Amino acid sequence: MHDKRVMVTGATAGIGKYTALAIARMGAHVVLVGRSEAKCREVTSMIQNETGNHNVEYMLADLSSIEQTRAVVEQYKAKYDRLDVLVNNVGAIFLSRGETVDGIENTFALNHLVGYFLLTNLLLDVIKASAPARIVNVSSAAHMQGILNFGDLEATSKYGAMGVYANSKLANVLFTYELARRLEGSGVATNALHPGVVASNFGVTNNSNMFTKIFRRVFNLISISEEKGAETSIYLATSPEVEGVTAKYFSDKQAVRSSEASYREADQQRLWAVSEEMSGIAVGAPS
Repeated sequence: MHDKRVMVTGATAGIGKYTALAIARMGAHVVLVGRSEAKCREVTSMIQNETGNHNVEYMLADLSSIEQTRAVVEQYKAKYDRLDVLVNNVGAIFLSRGETVDGIENTFALNHLVGYFLLTNLLLDVIKASAPARIVNVSSAAHMQGILNFGDLEATSKYGAMGVYANSKLANVLFTYELARRLEGSGVATNALHPGVVASNFGVTNNSNMFTKIFRRVFNLISISEEKGAETSIYLATSPEVEGVTAKYFSDKQAVRSSEASYREADQQRLWAVSEEMSGIAVGAPS
């Protein structure tokens, strides 16, 4: 990974932090993206100190905000003209329904529309310029329970935190497969993954209640560590074994079948078209 440029989103905690740490340890130039400057400073310093790699930096952005996502891409492109690996890792579970500054439901915005779809498409030119390059989308086995209702993608009529989260993770896989089709022949590989059931503070947002925090403590007792949870992300981002492998869904560093719903090409294409419209980016049809 020497001389490789890697961006990791949601990199200030959980599997994102350990993904960035491991890749920095391999000698890559790593750019962390997070929304808290204090956390970004802390994690960047920790990674530099633990790895001896000082080519680790951070860029600030709330990746649920269209404006901030566009701004961080502009900031990156002002400094660099290539990106070898993009790890889309940012995500959250929101216990009650809320909307972003753009008026988009929080989960759909952060976990798919802005944090994955928009960010990736805005960076595609520098990713293609770095081919062979890789895009790694952190999804979840929760996508198996996802059912996209294209008439209500933002859960305005009925909101259930886990159901909406599962839908966003299904969107990650649908996006991965459609993106891979559009990138065919470009030298850019894109894959999705299930990190495992990870013991972390993921999902404990500022609208969490005491019951949820207690549940999380119990849940963590039966979960794998954050380091273990990062292994498949690290594998897909760095391993020579998966060079050129694309349009796959991985679990425990093995390609496995995703949900039947995720293979529906009509839904992949429809989600893409809707995402273009909602994010205000015109990508067009695959070449």
